[in-house]
Amino acid sequence: MFTPKQLARFSDLDTLLYHYILAHGEKVAYMRIRELAEVTHVSPTTILRFCKKLDCDGFSEFKTKLKLYLEKAETKWLNHSYESMNEFLERTLKSDYQAQLSAIADEIVSSSQVVFIGSGSSGILAEYGARYFSSLNTFSSAISDPFYPINGKQIRHSLAIILSVSGETQHIVSKLHRFREEGATIVSITNTKSNTVAQLADYPLAYYINTEFNDISNVTTQLPVLYLIETLGKIVFEKL
Repeated sequence: MFTPKQLARFSDLDTLLYHYILAHGEKVAYMRIRELAEVTHVSPTTILRFCKKLDCDGFSEFKTKLKLYLEKAETKWLNHSYESMNEFLERTLKSDYQAQLSAIADEIVSSSQVVFIGSGSSGILAEYGARYFSSLNTFSSAISDPFYPINGKQIRHSLAIILSVSGETQHIVSKLHRFREEGATIVSITNTKSNTVAQLADYPLAYYINTEFNDISNVTTQLPVLYLIETLGKIVFEKL
């Protein structure tokens, strides 16, 4: 409702109104213009000018937009992580994950280096994965910077583990392609196998969890990714 461009046009009185509305939005949505003017100590004309800066024709339209804004901002219910994890583990027991992980572990043992790649929350997990593998006698590195340069013949015999919920993040796909150009082996851990990253990988692992978003972020649980990283790391350790 309040865009950066609109906020930049606010006067001191507009800012006063803005703070009051954020603090008392539920009340303001049902106030008359004179009631708001009285509690904020500004004139009705000032309020109308404020509404114009928010691209509203008048106070009534502003209140309508405010009600919609408040409804959208209400807390949304999210799935409990343990429910999602239980579903994942049930599918794991019925699938061929262990055979896939064993094959990937063989590739890791014969690779010159292991590189975890991700961004955002997946970037944090990439760093964790590199540290976890290194703790289990497989020295690994992580790339979580979208602008990190990838060049050199050293990656030709490497194995890249790509972490991405959607598998469609442009700079992640670009990095995968760069490793692919050098002949590296690609392992993907994504939410499905129908995305770009999984389709380009030699070994696509998918965990099939319901994706969840709030207004600004993807908040899909990452517990299955941790499970796959740690399980794979231990299998590699046993093979070594």
